Amino acid sequence: QVQLGQSGGGLVQAGGSLRLSCAASGRTFSNRAMAWFRQAPGKEREFVACINVSGGAEYYAESVKGRFTISRDNARSTVYLQMNSLKPEDTAVYYCAAGRFSFGGTPRDIYDYWGQGTQVTVSS
Repeated sequence: QVQLGQSGGGLVQAGGSLRLSCAASGRTFSNRAMAWFRQAPGKEREFVACINVSGGAEYYAESVKGRFTISRDNARSTVYLQMNSLKPEDTAVYYCAAGRFSFGGTPRDIYDYWGQGTQVTVSS
């Protein structure tokens, strides 16, 4: 079992920055790829970024590439999402997810544990 507790988020003006954190309980964090997804009102939950177990490989959605950075600290069992140059279209509830495998990907069904979600609102 893995439990994920999220923190960060909030309200920011366009062009601003926020950092999300996701702390995991359990002993298998370092064996799992981690990811961030987001869900805007009335839309499907969509992939944002993922990172492999070592932190040496990252993958981003085109919409956030160059603005967001995913990272992980295996000693702290925590994954982060640094969000810069935020846009109003980034407004959504953001979820961290723990994967079944050591490598990540975009499909939701390769992740079997989810955080509680945290609201990010970007005003224009």
